[in-house]
Amino acid sequence: MATNPRKPVNPLDAAEALFKPAKKTTAPPVERPAIPVATETVSIKIDGDVLAFFQEDGPGWQERINAALRKTMEATR
Repeated sequence: MATNPRKPVNPLDAAEALFKPAKKTTAPPVERPAIPVATETVSIKIDGDVLAFFQEDGPGWQERINAALRKTMEATR
């Protein structure tokens, strides 16, 4: 027979074993890659003729407006 019983014989030892804090291992935090250039959805008011000008060439008009704004921004720096 085994010399060490699986269950504690003493009730106090049994209670202490029951309420012994569990050892928890924490996973390392997940490192997310930084987004180099994040775009944001905004609502702006643009004159109809300006909007029509950028929409004339079809899809991609939002990117063309962004490029025009970026060009103006860089010119003022």
